Amino acid sequence: MTNASTELLGILNAIKRAHLAAGPASAALRRDRLERAARLIIDHRHALEKAISADFGNRAVYHTLAADIATTAAGLRHSAAQVEHWMAREIVSAPDAEVQAWIEPQPLGVVGIVSPWNFPINLAFAPLAGVFAAGNTALIKPSEFTPRTADLLGELVGAHFDADELGVVIGGPDVSSAFTALPFDHLVFTGSTAVGKFVMRSAAENLVPVTLELGGKCPVVIEDGFDIATAAERTLTVKTFNAGQICLSPDYVMLPEHAVAKFVMQARAFVSRMFPTIQDNSDYTSVIAPRHYERLLALIADAEAKGATAIPLNPPGEPFHRADTRKIAPVLLVGVTEDMRVMQEEVFGPVLPILTLPSVKAAIARINAHDRPLAAYLFSDNPATHDAFAASVTSGALVINDIMLHASIDALPFGGVGASGMGAYHGVHGFRRFSHMRPVVVQGPSGASGARLRAPYADKQAALETLLGGGI
Repeated sequence: MTNASTELLGILNAIKRAHLAAGPASAALRRDRLERAARLIIDHRHALEKAISADFGNRAVYHTLAADIATTAAGLRHSAAQVEHWMAREIVSAPDAEVQAWIEPQPLGVVGIVSPWNFPINLAFAPLAGVFAAGNTALIKPSEFTPRTADLLGELVGAHFDADELGVVIGGPDVSSAFTALPFDHLVFTGSTAVGKFVMRSAAENLVPVTLELGGKCPVVIEDGFDIATAAERTLTVKTFNAGQICLSPDYVMLPEHAVAKFVMQARAFVSRMFPTIQDNSDYTSVIAPRHYERLLALIADAEAKGATAIPLNPPGEPFHRADTRKIAPVLLVGVTEDMRVMQEEVFGPVLPILTLPSVKAAIARINAHDRPLAAYLFSDNPATHDAFAASVTSGALVINDIMLHASIDALPFGGVGASGMGAYHGVHGFRRFSHMRPVVVQGPSGASGARLRAPYADKQAALETLLGGGI
């Protein structure tokens, strides 16, 4: 066992002992923890905005305020308002009138949260909305790609929470590896599918249940006849948010061939309205690190070498990318084929491949021939198409006539399926995910329902045979 493993195991065991000694958290304590978490990110939002922007090179303040602060605080407060209702027993009927039976949500214990760099507050604290509501405590391992944010988060959490309520573990890949090998009562990981497989194998050594949010290639399907300007604007709105560094970002577009030129024209016009400049525009977010910046340029180069046409949507007079700012203007790739890396890897940046397919039916077949996406997006005015698509495509979520709309609706579960993950949280779904829904049964005074198991069995067997219609 490494030094990191030994130290982390000691921290986890101390939190577990405290959790057991304290007993079940009351509704009041759960609300207090949720409110403290919300206040932490709201009260310190300006410091968090600066730390995140410094980690990115430039991160639009609005991206942090909207996605990391406001949405996350709303989710925490939604859970605080509902927690007492969620904690209530669910009474169920029993076959014997004397017997009482109910389902009682029980805290799991200590939950580990491995959060990524792209939304370093949201994806650390959004799971806490369910974790705290369910009466658990937690340890967070932030990404090493956002070190300033991680250090600040550790400082703020230490000031707002006792060490046996919530902790932050700082470190690189070795610490992450040791963290995912700990005997948590549940483990939440958000990141790539490749790393998710490693995390699941690591957690399996201790039979730790996992929630994996893994992203994937989220398709956009535009049905023939749908307004191209609307589809382009709504797709590029999210593709440029956080510079496309979102697990739910559109990964590629499928539309009829005759609509490609209009999509390109409308995309160019829309981006120019949103970003008259890019390289010196604080509203446009940088790619997180040089390695990711170079990876995106390599995807473009690979696609061009194999016959695709790259259409950068950079403002006139500006380069479409600069190494010193790590900003890449949105780039459309037309004429892509399946052998290109951009169609095999999750893009996670402002590069948007365009596939031409003759129909929604063909698009469905293409989606179903690949890994199941975290979200699928359909633009169509036809309710029959909506129904057919929903029935035929399995995805973590389905959004019709917009992109990523579901993520901020707390009543909806957020999660993937297949290669895009397992398990879901947000709202009551997070409460249930981080609870053990324990059945409780109380026998009546006579114990009659248990007496049927006692020998001799002859009369009881005859009664059962009669009940079953004479047997077989």
